[in-house]
Amino acid sequence: MKKYIYPLFLLVGYNLYAQEKYTGKIVDEHNQPLVGAEVFWEGSTQSTITDEEGNFSITKEVGKKIGVFYENEEQLFLLPTDSSTMITFRSQSLSTDINQLKEVTITDRRPSLRKVNSPFNAMQMTGKELLKAACCNLAESFETNPSIDVNFSDAVTGNKQIKMLGLTSPYILIAEENIPSVRGASQAYGLSFTPGTWVENILITKGMGPVINGYESISGQINTELIKPNNDIPFFLNLYGSTDARVETNAHYNHRFNDKWSSSLFLHRNSRLVKNDHNHDSFLDNPLGEQINVMNRWQYQNTGKGWVGFATARYMKDDKWGGEKDFKPSLRSLQKDVWGYQIKTERLDLNAKVGYVFPEMPFQSMGLQLAYSDHDQNSYFGNRWYDIDQKSFYANYIFQSIINNTKNKFSLGSSFTWDQYRENLALSDATKEHRIDNSAGIFAEYHYDNLTNFSLIAGGRIDYHNRMGVFATPRLHLRYNPWKDTTIKASVGRGKRLANIYAENQNLMASNRTFMIATEHGNFEDLNPEIAWNFGGSIAQKFRLFNRNADLSVDFYRTAFENQIVTDIDYSSHQVLFYNLNGKSFANSMQVDFNFQPINHLQLRTSYKYYDIQTDYLSGRMNQALQAKNRFFANAEFTTHETENGAHWRFDLTYNWFSKQRLPSSQDNAINNQWAAFSNPYSTLNAQITRVFSKTFEVYVGGENLTDYQQKRVIYGGDNPFGQDFDSSMVYAPIFGRMIYAGLRFKVL
Repeated sequence: MKKYIYPLFLLVGYNLYAQEKYTGKIVDEHNQPLVGAEVFWEGSTQSTITDEEGNFSITKEVGKKIGVFYENEEQLFLLPTDSSTMITFRSQSLSTDINQLKEVTITDRRPSLRKVNSPFNAMQMTGKELLKAACCNLAESFETNPSIDVNFSDAVTGNKQIKMLGLTSPYILIAEENIPSVRGASQAYGLSFTPGTWVENILITKGMGPVINGYESISGQINTELIKPNNDIPFFLNLYGSTDARVETNAHYNHRFNDKWSSSLFLHRNSRLVKNDHNHDSFLDNPLGEQINVMNRWQYQNTGKGWVGFATARYMKDDKWGGEKDFKPSLRSLQKDVWGYQIKTERLDLNAKVGYVFPEMPFQSMGLQLAYSDHDQNSYFGNRWYDIDQKSFYANYIFQSIINNTKNKFSLGSSFTWDQYRENLALSDATKEHRIDNSAGIFAEYHYDNLTNFSLIAGGRIDYHNRMGVFATPRLHLRYNPWKDTTIKASVGRGKRLANIYAENQNLMASNRTFMIATEHGNFEDLNPEIAWNFGGSIAQKFRLFNRNADLSVDFYRTAFENQIVTDIDYSSHQVLFYNLNGKSFANSMQVDFNFQPINHLQLRTSYKYYDIQTDYLSGRMNQALQAKNRFFANAEFTTHETENGAHWRFDLTYNWFSKQRLPSSQDNAINNQWAAFSNPYSTLNAQITRVFSKTFEVYVGGENLTDYQQKRVIYGGDNPFGQDFDSSMVYAPIFGRMIYAGLRFKVL
C-alpha cells in the first residue's frame, strides 16, 4: 500500500567530536511513526534506520539532498538552511523517481529551548533563544533560562556569575565545543570573553555529565557551540547601544573556497567610556573600559572520505577599571586617597579538531582535540594587587563504535591536561603561588539503547594527577519511557577538582577582607582536593491541554561533598577564610517546569525552583549566604506570522521573583556599616521587541530590570574605602536601575 510521508525534520546541527548531526522524525499521513525507514544522503554510502518512534540521527553532508526509503519506495528532499524551523515535507504517494523534488512548507517553529532526547538531563539553547535578551556575551546568555541563576558578583566590577543546582561556576564544567574553556585563571571573568553573536547553540547538562570531557564537573556541564564556517553566511553585522553607556559592534566575515574548505573571521569590540553614578554613592555604577576580541576559524570537510577538521585562533584583550568617580588609572600614583581598581587581561587560544568516520562503517568514528591557551591578568583593587598567568595544554582522543548492532555503542579514549599557574598577590601579605598541574587519563563509556523505551550510558575514567595521585571517576545515566510521552531520567556520579581559591574569589578582592588559609600550616598545599557525589533525576510528561501542546517536568538533584574547600565569610566580616570541610556540605535542588502554547505563535514557560544548601562552617552549620531558597520564573514569547520575505515581529517578556537571602555576619563592622541578617524579596522584568523587516535586516529594542528594583546599599564603608569595613561584595539584587538598549542586525545571505 502506498504511503504518504511527512518527515518532521528537527534540524539540530551539533558538533560531537567534529561530527555534525541532523536528527529528525518521520511519520505518515496519520502522524504515526515510520519504523525501519532508511534515511540516507544522495550519492553517499552513509545511511541510518529510524527507530520505533520514527526518530533518526545522521552525520551531516553539506549540499546534498536527504532521502527516505520505505517499503520499496524512495523519495528525496532538499533541506533548508534555516536550522531553527520544524518543517513538513508534504508529498504525493511515494515515487521511485528520485529526481522529483516535493513541495516544502514551514509548519511550525522548533522551540528555542528544548530538552535533549538522551539519558543525560540536558537542554539545548539555540541561537534563537540568545536573541531574546541583550546577550552581549556568554555570561548574559542565561537570563531566559530557568536552569541557570545569574547575578552580579560584586558592586564595582560589573561582573556576572552563574550558578547551577545552587553551586557556583567552578563546580560547572564549562566547555567550548567540548574543550574545557572557563577554568582556572578565567573562572571569574571568562564567560564575558565569548561574544553572544559567535554562539550557535548552548547545551546545558544537569548533574555530572559524560566522563569524556573530564573529571572536574560536579553540578553540571555547559557546552557552547560556536558558528561553523561551513554553516555561516558571507557577512553579519550587529550594532548595540544601551542607556548605561555600553556600545558594542560585532562583524562576521565568511568565505567558502570550495566544497571542502571554508573560513570565518569574527570581530568584536565593546566599550563604556561614560561615567554613571545613579545611586549617588560616589562610586561608579558600571566599570569603564574596552574589550577587543578576534577569532579566525577554518573548516575542512571531505564527507566522501570521512574527514572533518577545524582549526581556530583567537586573541582577546580586555581592560576595565572603576571605583570612586574621581579615580583615573593614569593618575593612580598621585591619588593615594582615591579608591579604584583596574583589571587588564590578555588571552590567546589555539585549538584544532579532526574527526574521521570510516566510509564503509559509518557507525565507527574517531576524533582528536588539541588546545593551547595563554591567559595573563594583571589587576589591583585599591592598595591590593593580584596577577595571574596560566598556560594550558589539552589533548583528548576518542574512538566510537558498536558491539554487534547499533543498540550497543561504546566510546574509548584518553586525555591529557597540563596547567602552569603563576600567581602574585598582596591580599594580606605578599604571596607567590607558582605551580604546575598535569594529569593523564583513560576513559570508556558504554551506551545501550533498546530503540523503544530504555537507554543508559555507563562511563568511567581513571586518571593520574601529579598532586591528586591516581583516582577513578564513575558515572551512570538512565532514561526510561514507561508509557507514551513520559520520560524518566536518573543519574549518579563522582567529581573531583582542585580549587583555585584566589582566582575563583576575585569578587571578594573588591573589599578589604584579609585572605587567610585557615589550616594547620596555613599553606596552599594544605588544601585537599574537592570531591563530591551528585545524584538525582527527572520526570517529564507531555500532554494536551485545551487541545494544545503542553509539558510538565520535575527534577531533583543532591550534591554531597566528601571534601570541599570552604570559603568562609561568616567567621569575620574583616576576613575570608579557606579551609578543608570538617563535617557535611550538601546542596539540594528541586525544579518544576510547565510549558504551554495557548494559541498559535505564543509560547509560555514557567518554572519554580527550591534550594536547600548547607555547610558546616567554623561557626556551625548554616545555609549558603547570598542564595535565594525560592525562585519563580516566567517567560512569554510571541511571534507574528512571517511574510514571504521573512518580515515579522517578535515579542519577549521575562519575569523573575527571588525570595529572601541569608547575608553573612557583619557584627565586626561599625554599626553604620552593618547590614541586615536577611535581604528583602524582589522581582525583575525584562522585555524585548524585534522588528524583522526581511531575512537580511532587523532592529530590536529592549529593557532590563523594568521594575527598576535596586539594592538600596551595595557598598559598605565607602566613606573610608581603605578602612577595614569597606566591602562591595554583599550583592544579592540588581545594582543598576532600569536599563534600555537598542540595536540592529544586518546579514548578507
